[in-house]
Parts: sequence; C-alpha cells; structure tokens
Amino acid sequence: MEHVPPPAEELALLDRELARLDARRSQLLVRRAWLVSVLMPPAAPAPPRFAGSFGPPPAAPFGPPVARAEQRSAQNVLLTLGGLLLAIAAIAFTLVSWGHMGIGGRSAVLAVVTLAALATPAVLLRCGLSSTAESLAALASVLMVLDAYALHRVAVPEAGGAGFAAVASAVLAVLWCAYGLLLDRLRLPLPLAVVSAQLPLLLWAWSAGAGASVFGWALLLTAALDCAIAVRITRLPVRVTACVGCWTTGLLGLLVALGQSVSAGSAPAALAPAALLLTGAAIALAGAWRAPTGFAVAGGLLAGLCGVAAVGGVLRAGADWDWSVPVYLLCGVALLVAVRAPLPRPVGQGVLWASAAVVATAVLDALPAVGVSLLGPVSRLGEVWSGVPDGGVRGALGAGGPAWSHMTAAPVVLLAVAGLAASAHRSWDRLVRAAGPVVSPGASWRGAAGAVALGLGWAGLVVSPAVLGFPYAAAVATQSVLAAGAFAVAVAGLRRGAGVLGTTALVCALAGAVSAGFLSLAAQGATYAVFGVLLVVCAVTAVLLDGVAGPLAQSPAAAPAAPSVRLPWIAQTVAACGAVLCATVLARALGASWGLPVHQAAPVLLVVPVATVLLGARLGSRPSALPVELAGASAAAVAICMALPDRPFLALVLALCGVLSAGTAVRAERRPVAGYLAVALFVLAAWVRLSASGVSDPEAYTLPVTVPALVVGALRRRRDPEASSWAAYGPGLAATLVPSLFAAWVDPHWLRPLLLGAAALVITLAGARLRLQALLLLGGAVLALDALHELAPYVVQVVGALPRWLPPALAGLLLVVVGATYEQRLRDARRLKETLGRMR
Repeated sequence: MEHVPPPAEELALLDRELARLDARRSQLLVRRAWLVSVLMPPAAPAPPRFAGSFGPPPAAPFGPPVARAEQRSAQNVLLTLGGLLLAIAAIAFTLVSWGHMGIGGRSAVLAVVTLAALATPAVLLRCGLSSTAESLAALASVLMVLDAYALHRVAVPEAGGAGFAAVASAVLAVLWCAYGLLLDRLRLPLPLAVVSAQLPLLLWAWSAGAGASVFGWALLLTAALDCAIAVRITRLPVRVTACVGCWTTGLLGLLVALGQSVSAGSAPAALAPAALLLTGAAIALAGAWRAPTGFAVAGGLLAGLCGVAAVGGVLRAGADWDWSVPVYLLCGVALLVAVRAPLPRPVGQGVLWASAAVVATAVLDALPAVGVSLLGPVSRLGEVWSGVPDGGVRGALGAGGPAWSHMTAAPVVLLAVAGLAASAHRSWDRLVRAAGPVVSPGASWRGAAGAVALGLGWAGLVVSPAVLGFPYAAAVATQSVLAAGAFAVAVAGLRRGAGVLGTTALVCALAGAVSAGFLSLAAQGATYAVFGVLLVVCAVTAVLLDGVAGPLAQSPAAAPAAPSVRLPWIAQTVAACGAVLCATVLARALGASWGLPVHQAAPVLLVVPVATVLLGARLGSRPSALPVELAGASAAAVAICMALPDRPFLALVLALCGVLSAGTAVRAERRPVAGYLAVALFVLAAWVRLSASGVSDPEAYTLPVTVPALVVGALRRRRDPEASSWAAYGPGLAATLVPSLFAAWVDPHWLRPLLLGAAALVITLAGARLRLQALLLLGGAVLALDALHELAPYVVQVVGALPRWLPPALAGLLLVVVGATYEQRLRDARRLKETLGRMR
C-alpha cells in the first residue's frame, strides 16, 4: 500500500506541526498568567508599553509558565518586610538622629522623603506594580505621622500634646482622604483616614480637661461621622473600618451616658445623659434605616435600649434601684408601639427585641426573690420541729428584713409581666393583625405567652408572703393553697389538651409543693397539715388524670408517641409518686411524734410499701403501677437504712420487706424480679439475725435449711429439666456458703476455711460436670475468695521480698502479652460466655 504523502514526509510534517502547537501553547499560558496577575488588584488598564502588542514576550520558547500565585505571595511578604524596615528606620532617624542636624536640614530631609514616598506610588501604579505602590503608600503614611511629630517638636513646642495631636489627626485624616481619592487604586489611605478621624474630638476633649458628658458627646459625634461614612461609601475596606469605629465609639459613648443616667440624683441631673442617649438612638436609627438586614435589626435594638434608658433614667431619678426596675419595665413595654410606627421591617424587629430584652432583664432582676422564697427553707433543715421561727416567714426562709427590703418590687414586676403575657394570650388574633408589618408570630407563640403568664403569675404570688412579711402560719397556708391551685390548673390544662400550659402548671405545682413541704418542717402541726393536704391533692390529681391517659392505660406499647398523649400519663405518674412521697414523710413524722428511736420507727415506714403493693395490684397493667411500686420500694429502702444501727430490727425489717416482695411476686408480671428479691431478702434477714444473736457457727442453722432446699430443687429439676439451676439450687447453696464464707474470713483457725474450700471445690466440679450454672459460679466464687483469704498473708510476704521494680514489670509484661493475643482472648471470652449461657 502506497502512502500519499510518503510516511517519512508525513512524519516530518507532524513533527513541525506539534512544535508549532507547543510554542503556541507556551505563549498562551504565559499570556494567561500575566492577565491573572493584572486582574489580582482592582481592575486596571493594561500597561502602555504593551499596547497594540499581543502580550509580553515569553521567558522561554518552551516549558510550563512560572507559578504566579507563589510569586505574588513571596512578593507581598518581601514588600511588607521592606516597608516595615523603612518605617523603623524613619522612626529611629526622627527620634535618635534628629539632634545631629540643623533646623533646615531636618525639615528638608523629612519633606523630601515624605514627598518622594507620596509621589512614587502614582508612578508605580501606572506601571502596574500595585503591591509595591501599596508598600510605599504605607511608608508615606508613617512618614506623615513623623512629620506631624517633628512639626510639633520644632515649630510649636509650647503647644499641648493632646491639643496638637487633635489638630494633627484631623489634618492627617483630610490629607489621607484626599490622597486616597486621588489615587483611588490604593486600598490603604482611605481606611487610614477613617481611623485618624476617630481621634480629633476625643483628643480635643482630653486637652480641654472636659468632663464625662463632653467625652460622651465627642464619642457620639465621632460615631455619627462613622455612620455617615459607612452608609455613603461603597468601598468595602472603608465601610468595614467605619462600621467598627461606629460601633466602638458609639457603645463607649452610650456607656458613659448610661452611667451618668443611673447615678443621677434628680430629674434635672438626668436630662443631660438622656439627651446623649436619645442622640445615640437617633444615630442608630439613621444608620439602621439604610443598613443590611442584620445591622438594621441591631441598630433598632440599640435605638430601643437607648430610648428606654433615656426616658427611664429621667423618670426614676432619685428613687431606690428596687423601684427603678418597674419604671424601666414600663418604658420597655411602651416600645411595643413600634409595631405601628413607619419603620422598615428589620428596624421594627430590632425595637421589639429591645422591648423583649428590657422585660426579660426586669424578670431576671426579680428571680433572686423567687429563689429565696422557694429554696430558703432548705437552710433550716437542721432545725426540724424547732418551733415557729421568729420574724414570721422571713425567719423561716433564713433571710432577715434588710435582705427583703431590696426585693419589694419583685412581685410587682412579676405580676405586671404576667398580666401582659396573659393579655397577649387572650387577644392573640388582634395582636397578630397589629404586628403584621413587623413580625408574624406563629400559633406556638400563643401557647408560650400563656405559659409565661402562668409561670410568672405563680412566681409573683409565691414571693408576695415574704415581701409583705406574712406570719409563719399564713405563709404556709398560702404556699399550700398555691400548690393545690397549680395542680388544679395542670389538671384542667391537660384535660383540655393544652400541653404547654398544663406542663408549666405542673412544674410550678411541684416546685411549690416541695417549697411548702420544706417550709412546714419548722413546726410539727404544720408538717402534718401541709403533707396531709399535699397527699390528698396529689392523689386526686392522679385520679383525675387517669381518664386523660386512657390510651396509655389500656395499651402502653400501642399508644401513640405524641406529646399530647404522653404528657397526661407523665403528669399522672409524677402526681402518684408525689403522693407516695408525702405518705412516707407522714409515716416518718408519726414515728418521731411517738418518740421512737430511729431504728424502732423503721417498721412504721413499711406501711407505705404495703399500701403501694396493694395499689399496684389494683392498678394492674396500667403504666403508673410500676412507678408507684418503685416509689414504695424506695420507702422500704429508707426503712432498711433507718434500721442499720440495730441488727435485730434490721433483720425484722428485712424479713418484712421479703414478705412484701413475696406478695408482689404473686403477680405474674412482677414474679421474675420480685421472686428473686424476696429470696434474697429472706436469706439476708436470716444472716443478720444469726449475726445479731452472736452465732459463731452459722452452719448449724443454715445446713438444716440448705439440705431440704437442695432436695426440693432436685425434685423440681427432675420434673422440669428446663428449670434454671439458680431457681432450683441457688437459694439453698447461698444460704450456707455465704454465711460460712463470712465466718471463715474472721476465723483465725484453719479447719473452717479448709472444709469450706473442699465443699466449694466439690460444688464447682459438680457444676462443671452436670453443666449447672449456679453450682459452677457460686462454688467457684466461694472457692476463689476462700483461697484468697488463706493465701493473702503469704502473697504479702512474697511481694514484700521482691524488688520494687518487679511488680510493675510483671504487670507491664502481662499487658503486653494480653495485647499481643488480644483477638484470641476476645474469642476465648466469647466462648466462655457462650458456654455459660448454654448451662441451665
């Protein structure tokens, strides 16, 4: 086959074409890199010397272009370091070498260097060297500051430093502004002008020795200038610098005004700070009017707070701080008219946030009084039934008159805010229509308003007895009535499906019940009265909520998980457990009234778990049955703890608890837990009884029980081979092995440990042979503990004879071996677990 053209000629043509393509690609890449470097600073025209040409000549005909990004980074670093060194040199020259030259030489040197530094960036920008121009512009800025310093030292040394600095900063701001507008491609001069503009008024006030008000006006006027710059100028660096300066100077000026307003002793003295605060509010509104959404909301918030501080400062001048809070609260509520004001939507939202912030601050100021009212009785737990305290309810709360004199306005604030929230909850539709231009609250906010009204109203009523100085009996009665009323509101809310209101009322009821209970502990009669009332209220609440929690009561697993269904059940459970707790306190109080020692009063406390066991059987499968029984079990645990000092009574209480557990085990759903618990309690009661009787050989009493128990277990296993060895043999073995183990540990002789070890070894081997889990584990555990007791003295001697470094070394070696065979050890552990699991 013939090629047209021939292969050799075609190959030569392809080589020449590829060479041209490579050359063209290299030129295009170099051109692209140059264009990228030109576009990095703000858009600038192409350098004149390349006009009309395709681009700069390539550095090399072939090869990849130079990475311009790395070059520019290195260039910026070098230029920054160079400019910094030049600035340091100029400062050193001005401060150190200044005295070696005459007045003419000094002026000429600084003038020439400054003018050269100012003029050079213009030339560099025309050549496209923007980074170098920025560096020299920064150097020129430093030199201008040094020129001002030199002028002060040479021309006007008698002028005050602060006054001259004020004039110099103003002049420098104007010069830098003009320079930045002339060379608009430089990014540094205009932000420097904004920074310099922050100083003139402040330095002038300092030089004049002005007071705080003048400093406040200077700061606010500076903030107004910054605000105007931020609104009018579109360049991002200038706008950011102006915003930072506006917020800094504005907030400082407002803090000065706020301090003067709060400390003003009369209304005329508060007028000047009020004018300053209102000016700050006007500046904030003016800036927020044209600001983006986030800054507009912040500006509206600041303006609203300034207005409240200004008007409230005049109205509360001369009053105590406690009664100043309601005044500020009234002014904060007045800000709500912003929903009808012709303000931009973000600004109006900021003003509403300011109103909410004032109201929240007033509420927070009143919360310490609520905390003292609720938690104050805890401080007198060491004086239970010590009698009615002196000073009425304030004495019972552990706080005297001077402390409460600063909390007199707390109920007013709480009840006022509660009234506002209740009004909003009642007139919600009209409020939403009125607030439409500013905010659009959802339906959930209405429930939140109702919950706030309920919670704050309850808190205001709780604080009132202590603030008004009620007698002790009246305060206890008031707290009890408030708790009962809160329970009633919770029941009503949950029955109507108002979950938020019901939950809030339930929380208030529980907090009030706890506080009333602690408060009543000061007097015996009050204790019986309050806890009796709370017992009845909690029981009635649980009964009334039973119908609301119907789906869960019938089938807890199939009931929906919606909060509207779960909340009534939770409230019913909490109320039922609260009733059990009140009954426990009453039982303990009854024992104390009879003058019984603590351990002798323990059986009286068991009346509560008896009642919960019977009630649990009556409730059946209802979800509240288990919490009620657990609450009764906690009362039984308290009784056991009370009987600990006296072992005979402890054995009695343990036996009675075992009877209760056995009665609970009659029910099939409680049998798996209650049955084992009953056996454990009976065995433990027997051990404690033997110990209390001074028996040194427990085997004489335990073996007659163990042998029949093992026979019964063997018969059961013969009838039911699938029965667990724990149920068949566990109680009988534990009845002898555990007391014998305790006796062996305190026995100084060798016979008992030897016999116990032999018996445990036989039981362990029997368990392994017959594959019975109870025998294997009980026998192995007793054998190991018995061997540990016998070998412990020798182990201590051996360890004492070893070098100190050997035990850590052996432990480390063991860890290394275990780590090296970690996977194998895991498999061994899994096999052991599976083997034990297959045992009966």
